[in-house]
Amino acid sequence: MREVDVAIIGAGPTGLFAAYYAGFRGLSVALVDVLPEPGGQITAMYPEKMIYDVAGFPSIKGRDLVANLVTQADAFGPEYLLGVRAEKLSYLEDRPVLSLANGDMLRCGAIIITAGLGSFTPRPLPAAENFVGSGIVFFVPQLAELAGQDVLIVGGGDSAFDWALALHPLARSVTLVHRRERFRAHAATVDRVRDLPVRIVVNAEVTRLHGDGAVTGADIVVKGGTTETVPVDTVVAALGFTADLGPLTEWGLALDRRHIRVDSTMLTNLPRVFSAGDITEYPGKVRLIATGFGEAATAVNNAAVIIDPAAHLFPGHSSDAG
Repeated sequence: MREVDVAIIGAGPTGLFAAYYAGFRGLSVALVDVLPEPGGQITAMYPEKMIYDVAGFPSIKGRDLVANLVTQADAFGPEYLLGVRAEKLSYLEDRPVLSLANGDMLRCGAIIITAGLGSFTPRPLPAAENFVGSGIVFFVPQLAELAGQDVLIVGGGDSAFDWALALHPLARSVTLVHRRERFRAHAATVDRVRDLPVRIVVNAEVTRLHGDGAVTGADIVVKGGTTETVPVDTVVAALGFTADLGPLTEWGLALDRRHIRVDSTMLTNLPRVFSAGDITEYPGKVRLIATGFGEAATAVNNAAVIIDPAAHLFPGHSSDAG
């Protein structure tokens, strides 16, 4: 069993900023994530997408934001425990003990859960159920791989429109198909895509994929019975993901569906266990990366006082440290 001041579960943007801020407060940090790389959903799902709602950056590519956060956190040398799942929570002398799937045990001054939506699984594309071959993806780690291709995007949410924005300069053609006339995506993003040479087909579904070993085409059926076959090299199935909190559901946390309830200090109902970022729930919660950064600082500052009652809740601004 090893000792650490703060164990952070989830190495996405909120977790990385929490690691930096805990280091700034002089706390030792272990950062745990089931994914093999830091960055959470950004690294796994949309590293090439532009992000527009992070303060101080008019726009920033997902992988660049993650790289900056890792550099910022590394100033204080957090320990990364990647590719391993946080399994069990117990207590020893009032301090939480975190058991990992690889057998490691961390006795912590506090735990901060920043696991985003938990582990996530992409929703399948029904038309692909009987198709055996390549050319179906759920996200695009490297945009350049789709350069010069005919790309078909299925979905009507933010991810679908973000992929359309990102791919239209590279692909030979981009077609977006949605089963409804209205979209779940942000209205401003929809308007930007409408101004591009991206074909948008609404009230329609992809019913069949063609190809022998690789996708070569797709049947699009519009409500009313019209069927069109379009050439396709890659299908991006942006139909969303199902989230699973996994072992966290067995810890006794107060949950609101898939989210963890916290108070104004980001403390959960369990002693010395805090939470921040998309996984949290409280009245008025807004799920933005920017919100997660503030919640991370709140969680760290309140954890610091529990770990060391002589510490100050607010340590001063980082600009004062130099």
